[in-house]
Amino acid sequence: MALYRNKNTRDLSDRELVYRYQKSRNKRYIGELYERYGHLVYGVSLKYLKNVQEAQDNVMLVFEKLMSELEKSDVKNFKAWIHTVTKNQCLMHLRKNKNVRSKEQSIEPIEYSLASETTDVEQVIAKEHSLTQMEQALNQLKKEQKTCVELFYLKEKCYQDIAEITGFSLKQVKSYIQNGKRNLKIILTKDGIKI
Repeated sequence: MALYRNKNTRDLSDRELVYRYQKSRNKRYIGELYERYGHLVYGVSLKYLKNVQEAQDNVMLVFEKLMSELEKSDVKNFKAWIHTVTKNQCLMHLRKNKNVRSKEQSIEPIEYSLASETTDVEQVIAKEHSLTQMEQALNQLKKEQKTCVELFYLKEKCYQDIAEITGFSLKQVKSYIQNGKRNLKIILTKDGIKI
């Protein structure tokens, strides 16, 4: 997909890329979206599928489906949309594989297989709901706090690295992380989420 990337597409917003793809069906716009979000699709796929090869296959499947899906979808926030498409594709893959496995394991009672499948899918959905709420809470933080919290907790950067990346002093980084963490707890507790 990277073959289609050029300087002109790099300067376009996600929404503009989607719009231009819808009008022209030119794959270079999909190539740019792949460059921007391929890692996100892979990360979500790996989180759900817990298998490197299946996650890589899922990335290709999602971007293949993307070409036809974009033709009929009005996408305003591509990042959120591709995250949802990826999550749904993973859940379909997990359900399909559970059904195949439960048929292969004919010794196991059918009721147990179905109960186990339902529980697993429900747990995945509950976890995804919590992650979505956490992401929404992160978006309510001040920009500096959000940046530092994401770098520290999600990217696992140390204070020094965060200071170098952001240009903040070490004292500011520590303060933004502490205040951001406190504010996240307040936001999530207000929304009824236990931490």
